[in-house]
Amino acid sequence: MEEQILLNLDNPGQLERLYRTDKPTFKRAFKALYPELKDKSLAGFWNERLNFGSEEISFGTNRELLFILLACFVAGVIAKLPAILSVSEDFFYPRNIGFIGFPVVSAYFAWKNKLSAAQIGLMAGATLAAAVFINFLPDVKESDTLVLSCIHLALFLWAILGLAFVGKERSDVEKRLGYLRYNGDLIVMTALILISGAIMTAVTINLFGLIGLKIEEFYFQYVGIFGLSSAPIVGTYLTQTNPQLVGKVSPVIARIFSPLVLVMLLIYLSAIVYSGKDPYNDREFLLIFNVLLIGVMAIIFFSVAETSKKAKSQPEIWVLFLLSVVTVIVNGIALSAILFRIAEWGITPNRAAVLGSNVLILINMLLVTARLYWVISKKSDLAGVGRAMAFYLPVYVVWTIIVTFIFPLIFGFK
Repeated sequence: MEEQILLNLDNPGQLERLYRTDKPTFKRAFKALYPELKDKSLAGFWNERLNFGSEEISFGTNRELLFILLACFVAGVIAKLPAILSVSEDFFYPRNIGFIGFPVVSAYFAWKNKLSAAQIGLMAGATLAAAVFINFLPDVKESDTLVLSCIHLALFLWAILGLAFVGKERSDVEKRLGYLRYNGDLIVMTALILISGAIMTAVTINLFGLIGLKIEEFYFQYVGIFGLSSAPIVGTYLTQTNPQLVGKVSPVIARIFSPLVLVMLLIYLSAIVYSGKDPYNDREFLLIFNVLLIGVMAIIFFSVAETSKKAKSQPEIWVLFLLSVVTVIVNGIALSAILFRIAEWGITPNRAAVLGSNVLILINMLLVTARLYWVISKKSDLAGVGRAMAFYLPVYVVWTIIVTFIFPLIFGFK
C-alpha cells in the first residue's frame, strides 16, 4: 500500500480509489509515510482528512471479519485438542501453547500483506517442523532442556509472526520497529479485552446462579477457553483496523512508566546492598534479576519504537539514556553472577541459556546506550536508536533457534 500511495501521490483520483478500497490499511500506510511527505500540499490535505475529529470505529471488510472469525474458531479448536484427542494437558500445553495463537495471527498478516506462495510455504513449513520437533521430544520429567525449548519455541513462533508482519520488506527498519509498536499496542488492547471478558464472565455466571443453574464448568471449558484463545487475535484485528484506538495510549504509557521504572531500579539496586541479598549464591534471586532485566529492556525498546520518528524533549531522552545505563549495570551484575555459578558448579543447560541471552542483551544495550548518548550530544537523532534496535533483532532469532532445536541435542535432553 505504501508503494501505491507514493506512486499515485500526484493523482488525487487514484488516491481516493485506494482509500475507498481499504480504508484501515490506507490510514496505516499513510501515517507511516507522512513524516517524509510533509512538504507536499496534497499529503497535508490527506493528513487533515484522515485525522479530522474523532475517527469512527471500523470493523474492516466482510472478508476480514470472516477470516478473523475462522481464525478464532481454529485457535479455540487447537486449545481444545487435549480433550478432543484425549491427550494429557500436562504434556500438551507446555509444548503447544504458542501454536494456539501465533500461527493464526501469522496467517492473518500473510493474507493482509499478500505474501507469495513461497514465503507462506516457508513460514508454514517452519511452524510445522517446530510442532513436530517439540512434540517428539522425550517426555523426561524435570528436563531443563525441554523447559528451555518450550519457552524459546514461543519466541521462535513470535519471530515467524514478525516475518509475516513485515511482509516483503524484511530489511525495512521502520517495518521492524512497526512490529515492536504492534506488540505494545497488542498488549494494551488484549489486556482491555481480557478485563472486559472477565467482567462479562462474572456477570454471566452470577446471573445464571440466581436462577439455580451452575454453568461454571461448561462456561470455562468452552466459552472461556475459546475467549482466551481469541483475545490476541481480536486484539490484533482491532489494532490493525483501528490504529487510533491505542495509537495515542501506548506512547503515554511508555512516557509515564519510563521515569517510574528508572526510579524503581535505582531504589532496588540500593535496597540489594542494604538487604545483603546477592545473585551469586541465590538462584531464585538471579532468576528474578534476569526477568527484571528483560522487562526493563522491553520498556526501553517499546519507548524508542513508539517515538523513533517523533521529536522528544531532552528530559525524556535523558530518562531513556539513564534507564539504559542502569540496565547495562543490572545486566553486568547478572552476567558476572552467571559466570561465577558456572565457574563454581559447572555448565548446565539453564546456565548456558542464561549466559548466552545475557551476553546478547548486554551487547544490544551497549549499542542502544551509545546511540542515546549520541542523541544527547546532538551527533545523531532518535531514529538512529531505532535502527540499532531493528538491525539487532535477527540476532535474538538465531539464539532462539539454537536454544529451541539444538540445546536438547547437545545436552542429551537433560
